[in-house]
Amino acid sequence: MKPKTAVAGILAVVVALATLSTAQSARAQDWFKTGTGLGVSKARLAVPDDAARTTAAQPLAKTFHDVLWADLEYSGIIDMVSPSFYPLSVPSQPSELNGQAWAAAPANAYMVAYGNLTADASGLAFAGYLSDVHNPSAPPALQKIYRASATDADARKLAHEFADDIVALLSGGQPGIAQTQITYVSARNGNKEIWVMDYDGANQHQVTHLRSISLTPRWSPDATRIAFTCYVPYRGITSAQICIYSMPLGRLTAFPRFRGTNSSPAWSPDGSQIAFMSSENGDPEIYVANTDGSHMHRITFAAGVNTSPTWNPKTGQQMVFVSDRGGVPVLYLSNSDGSNVQKLDLPDMGYVIDPAWSPNGQLLAFSWQRPSGNYDIYVMDIVTKQLVELTRDEGRNERPSWAPDGRHLTFESTRTGTRQIWTMLADGSEPRQLTFEGQSESPNWSPK
Repeated sequence: MKPKTAVAGILAVVVALATLSTAQSARAQDWFKTGTGLGVSKARLAVPDDAARTTAAQPLAKTFHDVLWADLEYSGIIDMVSPSFYPLSVPSQPSELNGQAWAAAPANAYMVAYGNLTADASGLAFAGYLSDVHNPSAPPALQKIYRASATDADARKLAHEFADDIVALLSGGQPGIAQTQITYVSARNGNKEIWVMDYDGANQHQVTHLRSISLTPRWSPDATRIAFTCYVPYRGITSAQICIYSMPLGRLTAFPRFRGTNSSPAWSPDGSQIAFMSSENGDPEIYVANTDGSHMHRITFAAGVNTSPTWNPKTGQQMVFVSDRGGVPVLYLSNSDGSNVQKLDLPDMGYVIDPAWSPNGQLLAFSWQRPSGNYDIYVMDIVTKQLVELTRDEGRNERPSWAPDGRHLTFESTRTGTRQIWTMLADGSEPRQLTFEGQSESPNWSPK
């Protein structure tokens, strides 16, 4: 259990820091940092090696610490203290923590995350703590025992859990992303199939085996299903259809086939409906159906191609989609029933594709090929229409997708020569390549 006094104290500090930063951002009109949550002051955190209490825990301790460090360093809200500044005495439990030594120069830590690992025949246990070293009389802000089997994979799992708990506490309740996953398309085994990996690129594995073409995977809001475009037989003809893969069942679930081309699925925020492009009645238009395919109805009525719908995840009342009704593909905003259609004007010409709404419903990421450049990732404030460019002159960058914390994006890029999956902080900094084999594309970040 977390001591109430410690939690209240740390949350007060977090709120104060966030309030100060928000005021500074407002004065600077820094709408982007406010919208992504990257504008808050970073907590300075030390993360010493965790003590291995048993021989069996020793090989797992390095895996645990390396994963924990990477998770926290990439959180976007933490300033990690270099180990070269650490005091010689490293704590494994609260009674061993010398707060004054960690708070003093050269460490100048604000908090310390530490603990100890035990592994035996019954499994792996980690006793984790997070302490405010400027308030040594207070109990740990986080004090929890994590349990799993004594394997390298589960050492990673426990590190992710501890990291997410730390990030949630330091961000005022916004969960971390260390336990999230990314689905994507890879042709490394010959056919374009749906794959899934951990958010950091670990545990890459193929989930579909259709031996055909699979495209545009999208997680359901509860992260148990993946809707995607599949090429399967329908009335004797192989055509693009909507398929749904169940992660718990490990197989496809039923979704009806329709005439024409059907592609680019998107889940409603409550998970009860799917929007997708269909040419069932001629022109490619956007339709909405229940997740069993029933009550399919058309919501766009314009010549040309209308595709790539995405719901406002915060309200579910609006939708952005791509349409070339004006000559070239650009973004349009409408109510979720298709009414009140408005073009989202940009300050330049070019093709605009791949809209992705941020979790808070405030920002829209998309790929834009301006007349003088390549496809790059941009973010727009949906109300003020202010823009920021996240990538530039580094290959072709497309298919952005937000992490559930709103502080990270995944996307596909050709910057290293082949099409691969990358992540970055939502301000475009710290890009990281996650896939390296074959060609990989169309990533989508799980909502939890």
